[in-house]
Amino acid sequence: MAEFTDRVAIVTGSSSGIGETIAKTLGALGAHVVVNSATSVEAGKRVASEIGSNATYIQADIADKQAGQRLIDETVSRYGRLDILINNAGWTTLVDHRNLDALTDDIFDKTFDVNVTGTWMLTKYALEHLKKSDAGNVVTITSIAGVRPVGSSIAYAMSKAALNHMTLLLAKSHSPVRFNAVAPGLVETPWTKDWQNQHDGVRAIAPLHRSATPQDCAEATLALLRNTYATGQILVVDGGLTLAM
Repeated sequence: MAEFTDRVAIVTGSSSGIGETIAKTLGALGAHVVVNSATSVEAGKRVASEIGSNATYIQADIADKQAGQRLIDETVSRYGRLDILINNAGWTTLVDHRNLDALTDDIFDKTFDVNVTGTWMLTKYALEHLKKSDAGNVVTITSIAGVRPVGSSIAYAMSKAALNHMTLLLAKSHSPVRFNAVAPGLVETPWTKDWQNQHDGVRAIAPLHRSATPQDCAEATLALLRNTYATGQILVVDGGLTLAM
């Protein structure tokens, strides 16, 4: 039997990038995987198809509370249980921290609606099912922007700090479900493919002289899922970047 055989995992925002790699990794290890995206339906269906018969795709924008509840309900209806929630879905855009006028109310609200409120509500909906599992797990993909004053925008950094603290609070109060976070530095994904200046900066400063890859993030996620005594941990995966900043 594969390591995660019969485990049921939702990976939000998994039509590309970090989420796609995590979903495929869990699928390859035997898990039933629910691939999810807000809008990239064809890409999400492709990822599920590439994983195989143990995967399905469910479209849902986690910023929509009803859609988030439906994502949980459809998963449990299909598989009868939920063991793992990977909170990967998020949104950002580049805004210079020095230009507060450029950080419009719309950008601020969307950042928090997706990254904080959506993630919080989905986790809350999932919790009653995760508590029924003998290995209930939540891993939230955050960012070094949640632990250092950096990031694509001030709103983004604030939102990731909120998720890191949410992880600690839930780990303290809702065992035996385990709650951990992976906080990567800059990651090479389709979302950041045009951020050449940022990638160049990481290569120049970080001790490992490269940006992270989705596989780096997937391996960190697996490490937290596998260690049954780890909870309330924020695992920074940044090639040493925060050591040099």
